[in-house]
Amino acid sequence: MIRRLKNPLVVFAVCFATIALPLFTLPINFFQGEIVYAQGLMEKKVQAPLSLSYFIGLGYNKVDMTGVKDFYLTAKGFILAAILLVGIPGLIAYRIHLGKNNQ
Repeated sequence: MIRRLKNPLVVFAVCFATIALPLFTLPINFFQGEIVYAQGLMEKKVQAPLSLSYFIGLGYNKVDMTGVKDFYLTAKGFILAAILLVGIPGLIAYRIHLGKNNQ
């Protein structure tokens, strides 16, 4: 088992899954986003922290979505999601790769 974890791609996949699983299944409002409310012919945008679980339909009630036309991550939210989901596992896998080459 330890030998398999020395493969950087396996390390990346394990780290990615370990970070992504709670972010996509639990309603952790951590990422900056905007919610668009429809009020008649008017639209109102409200900045609010969002969870990645909202995008796959988990973590919110249908009652909470009344009047909501759309919700999305802002640029800062996308960057934070990319850092957490790809950047950190990538750095860990790269570190494993460097350590493997030095032996």
